[in-house]
Amino acid sequence: MKVTKHIEESNGKTLFSFEIIPPRKGKNIEELYNNIDPLMEFNPPFIDVTTSREEYIYIEKEKGLLERKLTRMRPGSLGICASIKHKYNVDTIPHVLCGGFTREETEYLLVDCHYLGIDNIMALRGDSMRHEPSFVATDGGNLYDSDLVNQISKLNKGIYLHELMEVDNKSDFCIGVAGYPEKHLESPSMISDLKRLKEKIDLGADYVVTQMFFDNKKYFDFVSSAREIGINVPIIPGIKPISISKHLQLLPKFFKIDLPIELITEIEKCKDDKDVKQVGIEWAIQQSLELKSHGVPVLHYYSMGKSENIRQIANKVF
Repeated sequence: MKVTKHIEESNGKTLFSFEIIPPRKGKNIEELYNNIDPLMEFNPPFIDVTTSREEYIYIEKEKGLLERKLTRMRPGSLGICASIKHKYNVDTIPHVLCGGFTREETEYLLVDCHYLGIDNIMALRGDSMRHEPSFVATDGGNLYDSDLVNQISKLNKGIYLHELMEVDNKSDFCIGVAGYPEKHLESPSMISDLKRLKEKIDLGADYVVTQMFFDNKKYFDFVSSAREIGINVPIIPGIKPISISKHLQLLPKFFKIDLPIELITEIEKCKDDKDVKQVGIEWAIQQSLELKSHGVPVLHYYSMGKSENIRQIANKVF
């Protein structure tokens, strides 16, 4: 079922969802299931499955030489989505990236998703590779997430890359895109960022999931500004509980977000990361309760492969 349909059928009740990271190659998928199991009691209608692009690894050879190889350290999201969908009878949402994929490879992936009965796609540009100062599209790949949204929308109409085919069973993907309450780190202004988001909606995106934020006012202002320029699709808040003290430096560095001084002060009082984790849980509970009281359609949690803190939050909120 489409995300938008789940929201419609909830009749105003706030839904619970989360996303998981596929295990690294060589790990047992049971580890992933063990993190999903405790969260299923909260009846998530869908689970997002992230993906990662290729990266370079260096293999030490004889005489101190290093061989550089291009590889993917985690499996793609499609197989994990199929496995979770089968095991838990829940809708799964693969994250599809521009980076690391040609348009042909993307089309193959989308056709596979359609055959597997996957109804939703999260369309993302993805990050630049570590050695690149800025994002560079793969040869023959989509440069912007708006290009990816356009490709998916065309496929929904039966328009393939190289021909218009008469098809008996067109895809009808519900397309999700990312939104940034504190603007994308590469965007010159909030207004510019909202215009880019509006472009994606106009091209066919059906809903928005926000980047993490720690001040709910940022989300409320973002939604208000989006509505003012004609973005009327569901905007789902993304919540990430802080769990280690290093997040005070890492999150602003990598996501260009601000942390409220009240949260910083409480974390700085902590003796160790166990205390920090509890502060993060309590902060996320208060965030979630306020957002829920304002009638947000879904509360979406970034689990980062760990479920215990998400379980504790959900237990107080749902």
